[in-house]
Amino acid sequence: MLKKDLIDRIAATGLTKRQAGDALDAMLEAIEDSLKSGDPVLLTGFGKFEVRTRAARTGINPKTLEKIQLPATKVPAFKPGKSLKAAVK
Repeated sequence: MLKKDLIDRIAATGLTKRQAGDALDAMLEAIEDSLKSGDPVLLTGFGKFEVRTRAARTGINPKTLEKIQLPATKVPAFKPGKSLKAAVK
């Protein structure tokens, strides 16, 4: 499913496509802003968006086979909720 398909499905609830697109963009921006500040986003029944820390590790450059040190990073993560897990099964 593409973003435009999701907008079409939201618009089917009675909104115009423009309103649906604006609503979706606002939701995605709110999730992004919350994650930037380090706060998780919990959508009960759907899942939880959060920021996880990936530890520093040693990697290998595949071209030269030289060992390199990869720094610790923060990555966004999603943990599905019980309802979503059940719906996918």
